[in-house]
Amino acid sequence: MDGNGRWAKKRLLPRFIGHQKGLNAVKRVVSHCSELGVRSLTLFAFSTENWRRPEEEVNKLMGLFLKALQREVGKLDENNVKLQVIGDRSAFSEEIQANIELAEARTADNVGLVLNIAANYGGRWDVVEAVKKWQETNPHSPISELDEQALGQHVCLAGLPEPDLLIRTGGEQRISNFLIWQMAYTEFFFTPTLWPDFDESSIDEAILSFSQRERRFGKTGDQVKSC
Repeated sequence: MDGNGRWAKKRLLPRFIGHQKGLNAVKRVVSHCSELGVRSLTLFAFSTENWRRPEEEVNKLMGLFLKALQREVGKLDENNVKLQVIGDRSAFSEEIQANIELAEARTADNVGLVLNIAANYGGRWDVVEAVKKWQETNPHSPISELDEQALGQHVCLAGLPEPDLLIRTGGEQRISNFLIWQMAYTEFFFTPTLWPDFDESSIDEAILSFSQRERRFGKTGDQVKSC
């Protein structure tokens, strides 16, 4: 969800206003994806690298995150959305951690859209943590027994389908340490649209682009067509 700061700067507004407008875009996208029948949506809200931003901006982002947890969980629950937060929670305040747990518990039994919020998340961190978890659950196994299937059971989003489509807004064309294990065969869609301007038609455009692609997963085009 890239471009909040640039959106605000273009309008001679503080960067935080862009983040506030970005939250409105989140609401639009979550609602539309739910209506479309999307099974799982993962939003990269705050990376492990984002702590390097100015302290004032980080503090305001944490405040916005807390308010969103407190104010939006009811709407998510009403719309049968299951909320999950992935990432290292230990760096967050106790209040934020408590509200994450409350929000997850309240929506745990919902069977509609699974909404994953990646907060203090990094793809490399995810892989390292998965190796540690495998070692903890297999303390007497040699490292030679660790394979892709075993490791895949311990990364974030294990149990959910691997992502079909990555959408990055704001004109940047990189994945920036996001779900690097899970996106081995994900299709990418890059758009110059800044995140606060991203709306239902933007989602439809991305899905249309995705629907026109041939996904081969290592096979030839002829093999795919014959299936």
